[in-house]
Amino acid sequence: MHIEVGIIDPARIALANAAALALVAAQLPAIVKNPLVVPKAILAAVGFSAMMQIWHLPVGPSELHLIGATTIYMLFGFAPAMLGFALGLVLQAFLFEPGDIPHLGVNALSLMIPMVAAHYSFGRRLFDANLGDRFSLGKVLRIDAVYYAGVSAMVGFWLMISNDSFAVTDWATWVAAYFPVFVAEAVITFSVVSLIKGLRANGLVSRMTEVNRLTFA
Repeated sequence: MHIEVGIIDPARIALANAAALALVAAQLPAIVKNPLVVPKAILAAVGFSAMMQIWHLPVGPSELHLIGATTIYMLFGFAPAMLGFALGLVLQAFLFEPGDIPHLGVNALSLMIPMVAAHYSFGRRLFDANLGDRFSLGKVLRIDAVYYAGVSAMVGFWLMISNDSFAVTDWATWVAAYFPVFVAEAVITFSVVSLIKGLRANGLVSRMTEVNRLTFA
């Protein structure tokens, strides 16, 4: 999902920064409603940063990363995940990759817009007690598929509006390379959430995660 600096002109970068800030601002009411969103967002940022630093591989016009999106989302919820992405990218840019600072908005949108799609399509059903949609590997794979399809579409979008010629074959190679990554992340999410489920009676786990809102088989 990483877009190299220099291929998108400053005007479009400014618009991306404004859109990313608007998405972050849209999550602020959740903090007013529940202040625990803040520490959850910090935990989400740490988890996301760790996953991104563990492994990344340049492929075609972008890079492959372990994002941990559904893991973060299932453990901490929608608003903390959105805020965690933004905070995590800021931490990574300033601590590890200063060259990414100009593209913070671009990279944030590449992560946040797909999360919006995943949440409002299938994700929130798992947290709705009235629906009783049970947590399972199949449900996680479905949410991950929506999320990574969104990430792939966002990378394609940035390439189409970039200053470089858009090579569809290179983009398709990157998308195909991401398929095993998305499957691996779904398995990681299912395993981690299932493990945390066994600790949900713990008061700290209950307060700092959303596991109690999930329905298990």
